[in-house]
Amino acid sequence: MPDHPFDVDAFLAAPRTARLATNTPAGPAVRPVWFLWEEGAFWTLTGPWAKLRQHVEADPRVAVVVDDCDLATGRVRQVMARGGAELLPFDAPRGRRKLSRYLGPDESRWDRRFTGYLYGDPTAGGAVWLRLAPATLTVKDLSYAVEPPVEPPAGPASP
Repeated sequence: MPDHPFDVDAFLAAPRTARLATNTPAGPAVRPVWFLWEEGAFWTLTGPWAKLRQHVEADPRVAVVVDDCDLATGRVRQVMARGGAELLPFDAPRGRRKLSRYLGPDESRWDRRFTGYLYGDPTAGGAVWLRLAPATLTVKDLSYAVEPPVEPPAGPASP
């Protein structure tokens, strides 16, 4: 991996929300997604419940942005990726790895909306992975120094 201004793998290992853009006949569509960064690729779940799968089947070109902005510290970092996405069969172990980073390690506490496709036949529900191995990966650190607040000058002493 080329030199980057921060550790991209560590940044993408945190439970952040990405924005995934696809092309549609009506123009770009952008949606927030949970993702897993593995094997140099973004992995996100989709299926018949979302239009994402249809969009990628019609035009596999996608873009992803993951960023953070902390106004208190001035830390601003971005990872932007573009490329052709592919739809791959769902596998439960990868699904568990993705969900555990967002929901914690205790599966018994996970909302059933997130676990339904982990048990039984994943093809029955139509779950698939959208995988983006970026053709381009742009990494930027736009952080800035946060100056401490300026104290107003003390006025003249009162008599």
